[in-house]
Amino acid sequence: MNTIITIGRQFGSAGREIGEKVAAYFGIPYYDKELLSRAAKESGFCEEMIESHDERPTNSFLYNLVMDTYSFGYNASSFMDMPISHKIFLAQFDTIKKIASEGPCIIVGRCADYALSDYKNCIHLFIYGDEKVKTKRIMEKYNLSEAKAKEMIVKKDKQRQSYYNYYSSKKWGRADSYDLCINSSMLGIEGTVKLIIQAVEDFENKEA
Repeated sequence: MNTIITIGRQFGSAGREIGEKVAAYFGIPYYDKELLSRAAKESGFCEEMIESHDERPTNSFLYNLVMDTYSFGYNASSFMDMPISHKIFLAQFDTIKKIASEGPCIIVGRCADYALSDYKNCIHLFIYGDEKVKTKRIMEKYNLSEAKAKEMIVKKDKQRQSYYNYYSSKKWGRADSYDLCINSSMLGIEGTVKLIIQAVEDFENKEA
């Protein structure tokens, strides 16, 4: 097993649970919130600060300047002038690359597919689901009314979408941004896990 799997996901699509099961099957590390702890340790930012900016974009006129700087390699003085949200994004970006260089793993969210776009041994997945199924899952998980669950799904997906579209050059949830998009409501959690395992094994055989 030599593949790095990145998972983008709609809120309520069970992306986390699916990722954990695939990681357990292959016996490889799994990073979701775990990525934040590691980025905090390696960057010196406190974990609370990284969590407060997690997959949330900021609107800033410095954005283009920052991304130009990043494209051409950022230096100490330009890094000092960056808004905190960009510094945190770069800390996560660097951590994602470090994790990937250590070997096969699963990384959920945080533009990992974009951070690793130069890596050949990656499969980039997006997991989505039907509104009814997602709403029911969120109602049960957080003990919410149907209206509150729907509200939470819309809010979380908007955050993820604007973060991804803001920091990456691709569009969140659009088929051409990923290698494979899977409707977990159609296949169920176990069916989705099986499909991903099959896809990874086929990918590895093709590369071999």
